[in-house]
Amino acid sequence: MFRRNVGLLYGLGNLIENACHFARNEVRIAASWDAERIALSIADDGPGFPPELMARLGDPYLTSRPRSIAAGHESETVGLGLGIFIAKTLLERTGATIAFDNEGPEGHAVVNIVWPRAATEAGGLVL
Repeated sequence: MFRRNVGLLYGLGNLIENACHFARNEVRIAASWDAERIALSIADDGPGFPPELMARLGDPYLTSRPRSIAAGHESETVGLGLGIFIAKTLLERTGATIAFDNEGPEGHAVVNIVWPRAATEAGGLVL
């Protein structure tokens, strides 16, 4: 059980919200733990992360969201990618390691978050 932590809640909430936004029909959240680590996986059945952005996911000012065609800017992007950057930063402050990936060539984004048990207990995250 984790203590209430605003950074943890915001970080996880943002990643889940992104998965919901890009999912076609399904978002899957799975948790696992053992004596060494606590892991959480957030996956969706959407198009996945663009391969050309994979190495930079979590950097600020990075986005792949297109602007509205009606606004006359069909080739531009909107948003600054700050949501994932902030979520990643907040979760890393709790001791987590975050990895972004696609489940396969058809996309299906997955975010894996892992906390070493020692870091969560020492940082006061676990009750």
